[in-house]
Amino acid sequence: MTSRSTAGLARLNAVDDETAARLLREVCASTAWAAAVLAERPYPDAEALFAASDSALREMTAEDLGEAMAGHPPIGRPKPGDPASAREQRGMAGASDRLRAELLELNLAYQERFGHVFLICATGLTGEQMRDAARARIGNTSEQEREIVRGELGKINRIRLTRLASAEGDPS
Repeated sequence: MTSRSTAGLARLNAVDDETAARLLREVCASTAWAAAVLAERPYPDAEALFAASDSALREMTAEDLGEAMAGHPPIGRPKPGDPASAREQRGMAGASDRLRAELLELNLAYQERFGHVFLICATGLTGEQMRDAARARIGNTSEQEREIVRGELGKINRIRLTRLASAEGDPS
């Protein structure tokens, strides 16, 4: 890794616990996940940070997953003023009104069925791919969906931690 790619990690290691917890909660809204990742500081490299994240993710309860999902806006409706949300949902930027309406309907049906937002690592996906995933996943059992959500959350956390550990993730 270059010094540029570790600058954010050095800052994460150096800031006080309150600031570090806030930064980690921007990655994942789960208090338990953030506390577990925080407890492992300092990190010698990004791989150690990713390993701590993966371990914390495996230990998350259904309640912890719910808290994490509550921090994510529905697909097709990025959180206003949140550049991460807009960046991650970039695939919806040029979506037609019909596709947006379809995804809204699927989001509502999914939320009614499972009690939480449809969570998918949207980075790099088109609106059609997100819609197709929602269609496919709505027929899953709650147990299947919980494990899929855990995997998707892991992908999202990894992307966000990469940005945090890099100079792009400058917390100042």
